[in-house]
Amino acid sequence: MRILILSLLLLVITANTDAQEVKIAVQLNHTAIYVKDLQKSAFFYEHVIGLDTIPEPFRIGRHKWFRTGPKMALHIILGATELKEYYKNQHTCFSVSDMQSFVARLKKNNVVFEDVNGNQGAITKRVDGVQQIWFRDPDGYWIEVNDARE
Repeated sequence: MRILILSLLLLVITANTDAQEVKIAVQLNHTAIYVKDLQKSAFFYEHVIGLDTIPEPFRIGRHKWFRTGPKMALHIILGATELKEYYKNQHTCFSVSDMQSFVARLKKNNVVFEDVNGNQGAITKRVDGVQQIWFRDPDGYWIEVNDARE
């Protein structure tokens, strides 16, 4: 009888412990893209987009890392053998403090941009006033840039 009572007590304690889910903090650490020409892509993200480089631990000539926000990074990895077509809705978005200056930088670097409907050289203005543009990086990945404050 004691064994039965102890077994039931243990079962209740175990079931109760399983019911108490521990809240685990999760945050975005990095995104990675696979590229055909590492130097071309690194130049684009550093000089056209304007991201700062950060150290990468491998040092084998196949990676470039960029800071994209607090505790967040973009990892560019060499190895793609061909360029691919990507959906516009699958994109990375960066926010800028001055859309007109950013657009001028794109034009200076001969980067073609468009609005949400695909009109070249146009800027979308959302109902909340945020301006948006879209363009592709050297490997065809879509990028959105907006001037959202948050």
